[in-house]
Amino acid sequence: MLWDNNDDIRLVECENKARVIQRHLNDCRDERRPYIFVTPTMIVKPLHRLLVPVSMLEEETYKAEICTYIARKTGAHIILLKARDYGSHAQQNVNRIVTHIKAVSEKTGEKISYEVCEARKDSFSLAKEAAERQKDFRYDLLILTASREYGLDDILFGPPERKAIQHALVPVLLVNPRADLFSLCD
Repeated sequence: MLWDNNDDIRLVECENKARVIQRHLNDCRDERRPYIFVTPTMIVKPLHRLLVPVSMLEEETYKAEICTYIARKTGAHIILLKARDYGSHAQQNVNRIVTHIKAVSEKTGEKISYEVCEARKDSFSLAKEAAERQKDFRYDLLILTASREYGLDDILFGPPERKAIQHALVPVLLVNPRADLFSLCD
């Protein structure tokens, strides 16, 4: 079992319709634990490869603990997909996640396999690109950070995580980025 305690993660099984997914996303806004979306169109299989898109936003580093925990439990390979941005923030976030992975590897004595790949798109389109590139990376789980706040564009057109869930071929695990709501099961 991936999680020692089923209360450590929320499973959301829903239809692959924007309105239904958005309703579940709204319900999960105050979650203190990761939540995983599974729709009828997704293929659920053992975890061998995790895709972790990394944008310029500071909260992306919250995914370090989750992906490392899952990799340790399953032996999965972590793929960090760095946004193609002009600034250095995405690269700094990747560096922080890699530092965390290495620190956990050294502390536990377990080798955690990972690689860093460059995305085709910038931070604003990264989640959708990640969902659409399942065949390129052959990953079994997509790990995203939920939107911290919904802006006007998210309200009108939908948040990036909703679009990723709609396009994903495999389950999507979301981490709530608000520090006051974040907890980990490890």
